[in-house]
Amino acid sequence: MRMRGGRGPASEGRRPVGGPASDGQPPDGDLASGGESPTEGPALDGKQSGRWSLPASGWLRSVAALLAGALPALAFPAPSLWWLAYVALVPWLLLIRSAATTRRAALDGWTGGIGFVIAVHHWLMPSLHVFIVLLAALLGLLWAPWGVLAGRLLGGTPSLLRAAAAVVAVPSGWLVIELVRSWEGLGGPWGLLGASQWEVGPALRVASVGGVWLVSLLVVAVNTALVLLVTARTAARTTAGVLLVLCAPAVTGAWAWAPQPATTGTARIAVVQPGVIAGPNSVERRLARGEELTRTVAGRDVDLVVWGESSIGAGAWKDPETTRRLTALSRETGADLLVNVDARQTDGSGRSGIFKSAVLVGPDGPTGDRYDKMRLVPFGEYVPARSLLGWATSVGKAAGEDRLRGDRQVVMALPDGDRRLRIGPLVCFESAFADMSRRLTRDGAQVLVAQSATSTFQESWAPAQHASLGALRAAESGRPMVHATLTGISAVHGPRGERIGEPLGTDESAAAVYDVPLTRGTTLYTRFGDWAVYGALAALAASCAAEGMRALRRRPAPGSPGRSARTAHGSPERPEH
Repeated sequence: MRMRGGRGPASEGRRPVGGPASDGQPPDGDLASGGESPTEGPALDGKQSGRWSLPASGWLRSVAALLAGALPALAFPAPSLWWLAYVALVPWLLLIRSAATTRRAALDGWTGGIGFVIAVHHWLMPSLHVFIVLLAALLGLLWAPWGVLAGRLLGGTPSLLRAAAAVVAVPSGWLVIELVRSWEGLGGPWGLLGASQWEVGPALRVASVGGVWLVSLLVVAVNTALVLLVTARTAARTTAGVLLVLCAPAVTGAWAWAPQPATTGTARIAVVQPGVIAGPNSVERRLARGEELTRTVAGRDVDLVVWGESSIGAGAWKDPETTRRLTALSRETGADLLVNVDARQTDGSGRSGIFKSAVLVGPDGPTGDRYDKMRLVPFGEYVPARSLLGWATSVGKAAGEDRLRGDRQVVMALPDGDRRLRIGPLVCFESAFADMSRRLTRDGAQVLVAQSATSTFQESWAPAQHASLGALRAAESGRPMVHATLTGISAVHGPRGERIGEPLGTDESAAAVYDVPLTRGTTLYTRFGDWAVYGALAALAASCAAEGMRALRRRPAPGSPGRSARTAHGSPERPEH
């Protein structure tokens, strides 16, 4: 039976998402999709096409979202396909924009977030076991609102204004996710999308302006603009193209005019990496191997020797003979030693417990300079809410006893006459926190030093990912970064994020000496901090305000007649008398 008026049941009972609204905004509960059928996603040319249809719903769509969310992980070390970051979000965004409802877009965002978290942190599986799935499910929820935002701005046929808003708001939403999950209690800022650009010179210069946050914004903006180029019509496509073209001079401007610290000299710093030492008496054998390797740098005019995290165990540190041996080693090499102790100690405020501490030892013994690690790894170094989650120690490799936190950052000065090299120590994953290296730089540190141990994850991507963070921290602060580990990868980066010398791989047991350039002056990021984050928050607030105003304009005034209902024949329904 043919219906008159050109409107069949599909257009009444199940209205295509997006509808004919003049402002291109979706009706309540649906996402704009340009009048496409909910069962067929948008084609690559912005029109309906069965060849390019996307899964409409169900498990197949969820699997597609999971895989799409995992794709950006390949941009990080060890694969280090850095260029992939600029297109890796496109499949995920295309899937989200095809969502028929707000709920489906949120689910696509959440499922993709689960894939991203598992892929970027997959090397934690031996330690967390089933907890990695729970962690991913919880953190993945952060991407649900982002899915709604992306779906509303990219769905359908965006206007020029909506396209411009998408290129700003979608990256801003992503950055807020990175900000929230950077909280130490949620695992810290590991796998920030901007960190995938650690070996790209122009991106490192951008980091010196706005930190890794600004790099993340740039990467997501490029992905968003590419989605518009693929799916939008002429006006929005032109807007996306113009914004993409403008990225080049913006990055070039940062490269040319962003202030960079001036080089003032060099410091000779040795990194000692004893390698994997396991089995009986491993603590004593690691200490002996560290001494043996340190002696090889004697006579090379070294200013500082850096050992990795937990290079001295609890038993060795309690033995006075250890202090004597380290003091003699400093005299023999003519350099101060920065060692790291994982032992029960008492800090300056009188607290007693297990601290992870960077300790400076000179030719006259310990100098008194000590830094206690402030930001601890959840489950690895403490169990959150241990009274509730303490059973995790019997399932994975969670900490049997909580470490204690230090209460302040420390800049250490090497007692070397007029040269007094000032170093800013960080321990383990503290090198992932941009605010900590920025604080040390503002407090006068000339060299950032991170002591780490990734032996638990020796055969995974973790060592390479961890070492790469040094390039970002160096570029942001304008200060060189020394990353010293027990088992690799140890690496040194100059004040612009460039690599200095050759890194020590996970298969090496060696000591290496690096001529590290020293600088004075500050970068824009050191001066102004996380301004890119504040800008993203302001952009999201403006986007929410604009959406609220549009909703108010669409709402009929009190007492005004609503839209006339229509019968199956297309004529207005007659009022009852």
